Amino acid sequence: MPSHHTSRLLFTCAVLFIAACGGGGGSSGGGGPVIGGAQSDFDRGIFSASSTYKDQCQNPRAGTSDIQGSTSDENNWLRAWSHDLYLWYDEIADVDPDLHTTPAYFDLMRTFETTPSGADKDQFHFSYDTEFWIQLSQSGTSAGYGSDIVLLSATPPRRAVVATVQVGSPADMAGITRGTVIVSVDGVDVANGSDVDTLNAGLFPSATGESHDFGIEDFDGSNPRTVTLVSADVTIDTVPVAQVINTGAGPVGYMVFDAFLAPSEARIVDEMQNFANAGITELILDLRYNGGGFLDIANELAYMIAGPSAQGLIFEELQFNDKHPNVDPVTGQTLTPDPFLTTAQGFSVPSGTPLPTLNLSRVIILSGPQTGSASESVINGLRGINFPVILIGETTTGKPYGFYPTDNCGTTYFSIQFRGVNAQGFGDFADGFIPTLTPVEDYEVRGCEVADDFSRELGDPDEDRLQTALGYVISNDCSAAPITVSQAQFRSAVSNGNSGPALHKPTRIPGGIRTP
Repeated sequence: MPSHHTSRLLFTCAVLFIAACGGGGGSSGGGGPVIGGAQSDFDRGIFSASSTYKDQCQNPRAGTSDIQGSTSDENNWLRAWSHDLYLWYDEIADVDPDLHTTPAYFDLMRTFETTPSGADKDQFHFSYDTEFWIQLSQSGTSAGYGSDIVLLSATPPRRAVVATVQVGSPADMAGITRGTVIVSVDGVDVANGSDVDTLNAGLFPSATGESHDFGIEDFDGSNPRTVTLVSADVTIDTVPVAQVINTGAGPVGYMVFDAFLAPSEARIVDEMQNFANAGITELILDLRYNGGGFLDIANELAYMIAGPSAQGLIFEELQFNDKHPNVDPVTGQTLTPDPFLTTAQGFSVPSGTPLPTLNLSRVIILSGPQTGSASESVINGLRGINFPVILIGETTTGKPYGFYPTDNCGTTYFSIQFRGVNAQGFGDFADGFIPTLTPVEDYEVRGCEVADDFSRELGDPDEDRLQTALGYVISNDCSAAPITVSQAQFRSAVSNGNSGPALHKPTRIPGGIRTP
C-alpha cells in the first residue's frame, strides 16, 4: 500500500446485478428481513460512539480483533458509524437495529432522496466480503469470466453485449469478443425472460468453478451458438490498449484505461513515459469503461497529462458532513486541498518516483455511462485549473462522492462520506458530465455525443468514438460525429422497453474510496 498518509479510491459499485446497486432495502421506514419480535427499547435519536460496538461480531473471525457479539451489536455499529460519517446523515431514518439482519440494516443506512433528474441521490451504497475487497483492490483479481457486459436495453426487450474481454480468460478461450450478444443464460431468454435470479447467477458468478451455459451471437445477429463458461479468478488488465497513431497533425497517443487499482500506477506511468518518448502531440484517453479506483492514481494521471504547469495547483478538495467541517473524521488530520501529485505514491511504483509528463495543451477523453468517480475526478480536476478537456461519447456516471472502505466483522462497507470539488469549488455533477458542442452549465463539457461502436475492437481507428476523436484532433470539431447502428439500436431498445424486470449494471469496482 502507499506510504503517504492517505490513499483515495473512487469507484462506482459492485458487480452486474439484476437488482439495484447497493441492494435497496425497501423504504426509508425500515423494510427488509426482521430478526426480532416486538419493537425494542432503543433510544431513537441517541447515538453512542461507533467504537462502542466495533468488532463485536455474531460470527467472530479467528486471528482477528473480533470478539463474540451479536447481530444487534453489528447493527448498532452501523447505526452509530453512519450517523457520524455519512454525508447525508440527517436523511437516514433512525431504524431499530434489533429488528433487522445486518445486510438489510446496512441497506437502510442511506438517504432515499433523488437528484434533479430523478435518480437516487445515493446509488453507491454497498458492501463486499473483506477478503474479496482486498484481493480486488490490491491485485485487480476477482471471480468471473473475464468479460465486461453493457446493457443496451435494461428492460424487456433487454439487450446485453460484451464490451471487453480479458486476454486468456474463460470468455476469451470460448471465442467471446467485443460485440458478442448474450441471448440466453442457462436456458433463460435475456431479452424477455422473467427468471432474473437465473440470469443474475449466470452472468455474474460469485465464486470460481461455477459452470453456466450461454446462448450467444455476433453483434449483427449472425453466428448463433452455445458456449459453456466456468468462472475463474481473473485479473483485470487495466491498460489493455496503448498505442501511438500517426495523423496529419502529428503522433497521437491512445490509451484504454479501465480501473484505478494498485497495479495501474505502474502501467500508466510506463505508458505515459512511452508517449513522452514518442513525442505525442495529443492524447486520447479512453475511460468509457473505467468505473474508478484510487483517487491518488487519478491525481497522478491528471498531473502527467497537464504537466509541470499544474505543480502546486489544487487537484481536489474533500468536504465531509457538517459535523466535520475542518478535520478529516477518519484520519484526524486538518482538511486541506489536495495538490496535484508530482511523484508516485507507492501503489506499484516506488514512492517518491518523479512522474513523467506530456507536453499537451488539452486531452480528449472518451466516455460512457460507466465512466465514474476517479475517472470523473480526472475530468473535474483538470477543468478546475482550466486545462481543456474534450469529451466524446456519452454522459458519465455522476459520482462526485467518496468513502473510506471500513471493515467490521469480515464485511467491508462503502458508505458515502465526502464529496470532492475542484480548484474552482465545483463538484455538482451528480447526474454526470455531459458532452456537448455548446456547453453552458458547469457539468457540460465541450465535445460530442457518439454511441459505443461494438462492431469494432477498441483501438481500431475506425471505431466510432476513436474515429471521431482523431477527427477532432485535426479539425477541432465533431459536428459530423456518426449516428451509428449501435446507437440506433440503443435508441430503439430504450424506447420500446418500458416494462418487466430490469437489469441494473453497476461495475465490479466501487468508486470514491479513501483509505487511512
